[in-house]
Amino acid sequence: MDPKIQIKHLDFYYSKKLVLKNVSMHMKERQITSMIGPSGCGKSTLLRSLNRMNDIIPDVSLNGDILLDGEDINAPEVDVVELRKRVGMVFQQPNPFPKTVFENIAFGPRVLGVKDKGRLNEIVERSLRAAAIWEEVKDDLAKSGLALSGGQQQRLCIARALAIEPEVILMDEPCSALDPVSTLKIEELMVELKKNYTIVIVTHNMQQAARISDWTSFFLLGEMIEYAETSELFSRPQDKRTEDYITGRFG
Repeated sequence: MDPKIQIKHLDFYYSKKLVLKNVSMHMKERQITSMIGPSGCGKSTLLRSLNRMNDIIPDVSLNGDILLDGEDINAPEVDVVELRKRVGMVFQQPNPFPKTVFENIAFGPRVLGVKDKGRLNEIVERSLRAAAIWEEVKDDLAKSGLALSGGQQQRLCIARALAIEPEVILMDEPCSALDPVSTLKIEELMVELKKNYTIVIVTHNMQQAARISDWTSFFLLGEMIEYAETSELFSRPQDKRTEDYITGRFG
């Protein structure tokens, strides 16, 4: 089976500064792929390239190919709004809209033209259930999303991403602002979600990568040093730099 996402010989520049160098990798469908490495090594830049979030940054450029189901996402004819519908994103800090829980989830479907109240009710319930937060908020749908706890806010943001029925979910350090209990809930949720979605996660938490991901890539100074099945990368790294990082000798 072809990978859901293929990256081929990607170079990425901020102005003239090369921040990703000749990166080639793939993300398999309905699996979790983690990207690990020290701060500033290019992980988040690569993640944001997968739904063209970097387009909003001035003076960036790239060479190489990023393919989604075999199609170049940077081709001139690609509709970026449609791309971001297919490839949703969850950020490091929970960022609910200053709206009710219901309106946080209904916002995306409304933008996409869903007006029927019954249909919106179905989408909101389905998305909140899928994000494992329905039981906690079902009686408080008129409450502000900002009034929820940090862990609940992050699950609300995941539900908001699910509401537009993406195929891929990108997660940029989704647990870094959360306590251990909330982190565990998000990890359990990710493992459940991979039954239906392809998930790509950037994490500084190597234990998290080892616990939840099927594949792990290690980045250093803009280069992908190693990419393998997670159990293989953590137990038998092929590159000494990978071994030094995962054993805590640097980073």
